[in-house]
Amino acid sequence: MGKEKISDNETLDRVYTATNHQELMSAYGDWAKQYENDTVGAFGYVAHIATAKALADVVDDRNSLILDAGCGTGLVGEQLVEHGYTQIEALDYSAEMLKEAEAKNIYARHMQADLSKPLDIQDNTYDAIVCTGTFTYGHVTPDGFDELVRITKPGGTICFTVREGAYEDHGYAERLQKLESEGRWKLLNRFDTDYLKEENVQCKLCVYRVYAE
Repeated sequence: MGKEKISDNETLDRVYTATNHQELMSAYGDWAKQYENDTVGAFGYVAHIATAKALADVVDDRNSLILDAGCGTGLVGEQLVEHGYTQIEALDYSAEMLKEAEAKNIYARHMQADLSKPLDIQDNTYDAIVCTGTFTYGHVTPDGFDELVRITKPGGTICFTVREGAYEDHGYAERLQKLESEGRWKLLNRFDTDYLKEENVQCKLCVYRVYAE
């Protein structure tokens, strides 16, 4: 039996149905040069705009240290700069994507790492984290939230998207609630917004405040 199709678009389906790290790395490596033309141009990707605005609505200090986790080619970073943020670091597992992001000269630091595994980052490092387009089919599992909470300062903010369908079917909603019931973070805002407009795909956009220990 073959893989279940997630999207009718061949490029998106290859990314969403990756069954291991190597397949996903290969897909994004091949896609890096055309990523923005495809996602923003052809697919109508807009989640990066909504994510940056959602963060800007709750994080007033434009000098906050922000991690763009799963930065891709830097689309969210560009939006954060538009909102006036000055200290942004980038993390992605794809070297090719990071190279595209680095060329924009908007990040103070570029880190290659897998959000599905423990990160080589100290506890309580960031004032805020944005993570757009990463919690979805074939990408980072719900356990990835734990690492984001760990590296965010008490009182810090985590803003992220979860693709529709995956939110309900892949354990994301359950994990978010568990972390809140454990007193790890508090929900500030959650709403549906466009993800890929031309594909008629939406996402949950979530904003959490990390509790002080």
